[in-house]
Amino acid sequence: MGGTMESLISLVNRIQRACTVLGDYAAADTALPTLWESLPSVIVVGGQSSGKSSVLESIVGRDFLPRGSGIVTRRPLVLQLQKTDLGLQDYAEFLHMPNKRFTDFSMVRKEIQDETDRLTGKSKQISPVPIHLSIYSQNVVNLTLIDLPGLTKVAVEGQPESVVRDIENMVRSYVEKPNCIILAITPANQDIATSDAIKLAREVDPTGERTFGVLTKLDLMDKGTNALEVLEGRAYRLQHPWVGIVNRSQSDINKNVDMIAARWREHEFFARSTDYAHLSSKMGSEYLAKILSEYLESVIKARIPGISSLINRSIDELEAELNHLGRPVAIDAGAQLYAILELCRIFDRIFKEHLDGGRSGGDRIYGVFEHQLPAALQKLPFDHHLSLKNLRKMVSEADGYQPHLIAPEQAYRRLIESALNYFRGPAEASVDAVHVILKEIVRRSIGETQELKQFPTLQAEIAGAAVEALERFREDSKKTTLRLVEMESSYMTVDFFRKLPQEVEKGGNPAASSAERYTEGHFRRIGSNVSSYVQMVSETLKNTIPKAVVHCQVREAKRSLLDHFYTQLGKKEGKQLAELLDEEPALMERRQQCAKRLELYKSARDEIDRVAWSR
Repeated sequence: MGGTMESLISLVNRIQRACTVLGDYAAADTALPTLWESLPSVIVVGGQSSGKSSVLESIVGRDFLPRGSGIVTRRPLVLQLQKTDLGLQDYAEFLHMPNKRFTDFSMVRKEIQDETDRLTGKSKQISPVPIHLSIYSQNVVNLTLIDLPGLTKVAVEGQPESVVRDIENMVRSYVEKPNCIILAITPANQDIATSDAIKLAREVDPTGERTFGVLTKLDLMDKGTNALEVLEGRAYRLQHPWVGIVNRSQSDINKNVDMIAARWREHEFFARSTDYAHLSSKMGSEYLAKILSEYLESVIKARIPGISSLINRSIDELEAELNHLGRPVAIDAGAQLYAILELCRIFDRIFKEHLDGGRSGGDRIYGVFEHQLPAALQKLPFDHHLSLKNLRKMVSEADGYQPHLIAPEQAYRRLIESALNYFRGPAEASVDAVHVILKEIVRRSIGETQELKQFPTLQAEIAGAAVEALERFREDSKKTTLRLVEMESSYMTVDFFRKLPQEVEKGGNPAASSAERYTEGHFRRIGSNVSSYVQMVSETLKNTIPKAVVHCQVREAKRSLLDHFYTQLGKKEGKQLAELLDEEPALMERRQQCAKRLELYKSARDEIDRVAWSR
């Protein structure tokens, strides 16, 4: 059983180390799923000068923490203790210096200080990024503790005013998590009601089920007083027993009294004390370490199934998000060109689906031919053009000095030609209306090409190239449709006029003034003939304009929207291709974060799979 238990705590240690390396720790502000919060851990909380450092050093049996006045601990210290076989030399390792073993513990102290300064500068600022320290020794139990800055009431010299609040926020971010076991350290020579550690523990753990109370400095109490009220759980009740501790005195520290001897003295203090002898088997730093280790193991064991399912769920979430964010960009020019063409192809397919009816949009082109064009043709001002006044004017101008004998052919030609000019407007308007719809479809298709979201530069280039192509198709379409109108007026259908009733004007008097040369009926007949011819042309154009527009604009857009763009792509150098695949920085960062977090979860899953559970 011991083997499994050992592996349980070291399993969590390994996962915790991976968490820190990959940016997942208590106060890290991240929108990613977090594994750290689900790992059970023991958090050491105490006011400044509560004897917090001494308790930790007693548990470890080594002097290794920076000492001094003011706030010494300015970053979380994740302290991972691992019991070794007898006869092996004690040593320590830092996560940030993976290949260096420290056997001189005064150098450990120096490294903690230097590593803190590396991140916070000499400014005495605090930082939430943990330092991981593993200590391997035959004098420890398997246990992981997280030491946090001491709670304080005032900032000391050289510290920003905000430091008091910053420390409280940092400590709170650790202890409010339900998986955290709180080790609340309180000095016996201070009223427990004013203890910072107990105050905070009471807030986040009101029932006291995850708080262990530690009472330090029992040897410094006034003569004739004792701490039994607290130690026997009457002053402040917790679900776990309180543990009393006697740390080394300052003179012991100055004399470098070794820790193992200090542990023995502590043991003696309780055994010989009249007040505490009945509790002596449950007092002291060794006992504290033992019950913490056992409790941590039981909590981990209970949490493993939950942690496992969290890991699997998070792996699925992260993989889904990475799929959505797209693959990282290829490095070599060939692969980049391929990637760009692939993206163009996806866009082009979506664009065609809009035109062919797989997606909406193409139906609006049909609407132009079915409704807008006929309505525009209907509205042409032929009534005004063929008014009596205008007919008189055109016919007499066409006659010149000699009145026409039978049908006024010149007048017909002029009347028809000038009427057909009106068709240019609807022809151009149809071309433009379809152009606007095609541009809108390009815009929508770009937006619907999920894979392009990753590359704003390429997105803009493709959109630009597509719209440029549409402009070219529009020019061509305009020329073609206007040519159709011109064709109609360049050649009149002779049959139409042969069928017109021919008649000689009765009482035509060449000498009469030209304005009264013909009767009103004669003009009306000319007007109605021109009108029917124009109507016939209008019917023809109603069919041929859409054909021209579809042929020049829609068909071309389907066939060769990006042809010109492909030609230009072929001429680009590697560097220019890379620029096209320039990702949005926020997106790259998010992908890297997700990939790192995914790596963390997968390694955690492997760690858990590797440990053989004995239930």
